[in-house]
Amino acid sequence: MEKLKNCILSQVVVEKNSMDNILAVFEPLQITKGEFFLKSGKICRQMAFIESGYMRMYDIVDGKEITLWIGSEGKFITSLSSFVFETSNNWNIQAITDCKVYIINRENHFRLNKTEPKWLEFDNILLANSFALLEKSMFSQLHTTAKQRYDKLISEEPELFKNIPLQYIASMLGITPESLSRLRKMN
Repeated sequence: MEKLKNCILSQVVVEKNSMDNILAVFEPLQITKGEFFLKSGKICRQMAFIESGYMRMYDIVDGKEITLWIGSEGKFITSLSSFVFETSNNWNIQAITDCKVYIINRENHFRLNKTEPKWLEFDNILLANSFALLEKSMFSQLHTTAKQRYDKLISEEPELFKNIPLQYIASMLGITPESLSRLRKMN
């Protein structure tokens, strides 16, 4: 749980007993490669902190898998709108590799928001970061070239290219696997 603790402390200052209360509601879970954390059409009642491994968030459109995001070590993953509003979820979240995660369920999450002010502060930062990521992704798809998106991803997250099937990365970049191969040959 040290990575989870450090993730929280990287954003907010938390006293020891508050941190203990926060960490106490997280449960460890092993998710094997190919296993689903969440399936489309279900209500999401959990959020996961990825201790190790990779998970992807994707949907199937016209028979084609479209990867929205790849979660890696040190990141949280959930279907945010379904988790918060208890609505039907639109995404599949699946382990790309064997993963070790820490799960917080919806009830504990919202209870912590009321009882631990530092968790609420951290949660607000998580939400803001999620919206910022979505905003950047949308802007990037509209205003940058495939090469610019590729260059940015490889500079920010080079480990993805060593651990993730290239078709998922291509989909996340909004290009075909063939286009990704051409971009990789150019570098």
